[in-house]
Amino acid sequence: MVSEYRLKRRVLFYETDMAGIVHFSWFYRYMEEAEHALWREAGLSISPVGAEIGFPRVAASFDFHRPLRFEDEFEVRLTVVEIAAKTIRYSAHVTRGETSIATGTLTVACVRKIAGEPMRSMEIPADIATRVEVTPA
Repeated sequence: MVSEYRLKRRVLFYETDMAGIVHFSWFYRYMEEAEHALWREAGLSISPVGAEIGFPRVAASFDFHRPLRFEDEFEVRLTVVEIAAKTIRYSAHVTRGETSIATGTLTVACVRKIAGEPMRSMEIPADIATRVEVTPA
């Protein structure tokens, strides 16, 4: 079972804005990249080909503490903090060495996707729920 993933990365030039710092929108992408890696670590895919379920984002937020700049090496620690019947909630902590850069949260909901019908929430299938666990406190 997987409860946490640490993604190590370097800031790319196109992720920065005219002030030379990472644009805030990239932090959501970093968090999502860590989420996908966590799922792979659990032997899963968040979007397998032909799947009739999906995990749309229903809430996301970040608080920014320090900037990241081009070429900075950083880490995103994504932690599973809650698994409910139909949702998974993560926390993210972005650091550069010992420096806290940003903290955030992401909540995804499990939905059924059937062509021609609206998405409907559903319980997380057991084969997924048994591979991901909440990080012990």
